[in-house]
Amino acid sequence: MSSAAREQPAPETSAMHVTTPSCDKGIGKVIVAPDSKDLIAGVRIQPYPVWADDRGYFLEIARMGQGLPASFPKETTQISAALSYPGTIKAFHFHRRQTDLWVPLNGMLQVALVDLRTESHTFGVRNTMYLGALRRWQLLVPPGIAHGYKVIGPDPAMLVYLTDRFYDSEDEGRIPYDDPRIQYDWETQHK
Repeated sequence: MSSAAREQPAPETSAMHVTTPSCDKGIGKVIVAPDSKDLIAGVRIQPYPVWADDRGYFLEIARMGQGLPASFPKETTQISAALSYPGTIKAFHFHRRQTDLWVPLNGMLQVALVDLRTESHTFGVRNTMYLGALRRWQLLVPPGIAHGYKVIGPDPAMLVYLTDRFYDSEDEGRIPYDDPRIQYDWETQHK
């Protein structure tokens, strides 16, 4: 891909039709491999390496123009971070145009995704994955996918995330974490 093609903003998808699906109670498909056939359409996962030694560790969040954020325009890519305490649930929200790239660094997150795109062949599908210190994956979340997380375990979690455009409140939609249609079960599953 030429550098000119990479620098073009993502196509506008404001005409995308999203709606909250009716789901059975549960957590949906648990994703344990980056190439799982159960992934929601357009969601992508890539493990990231950590170089550890006796001083600590080093990792790369992203290289612009490469990997999962290859199509993110450098002029509008925003990099942010969120620290959340154990037990915190931050869910659900979605975007009509924005793509997110999540890189959980510390702690552990139970990540929940729901496909809200009515034209998608995975509409209504839910994915759950456990990411962070014990599973170092980057997660690409395209527009129209509701996403959120719960911090699990005893430690706070640090999530660094890139977005392919600057924050725009008009692009963001919110759904309560306990929405009765999604029926996502945030309780511990293996008691």
